[in-house]
Amino acid sequence: MPLNHQDQVQLLTDILSNHQTDCCGSISECEQLERLVKSLMVNSNIQENIKPVLEEIYQYSQHGINSHSLDDHILSNQQKLSQWVDNMNMYT
Repeated sequence: MPLNHQDQVQLLTDILSNHQTDCCGSISECEQLERLVKSLMVNSNIQENIKPVLEEIYQYSQHGINSHSLDDHILSNQQKLSQWVDNMNMYT
């Protein structure tokens, strides 16, 4: 059963929140973020004002996938992670 856009936003927010609170994560989580963002960007139910945040999250996931130290990448983006979680929570 496919996830609707609200479920996708919630899953995206959960992963970002975990990265923010745990200061660690996995490549597969970054790949999941990438897939979620791609799906949400083409969804007509997504408000235009959230798309710039989704683009930033996509870049974050790309850099995480290609990072030599994912934990350092996550740690260096703590402030952005917090902002993104707040932004996504306002959307839901």
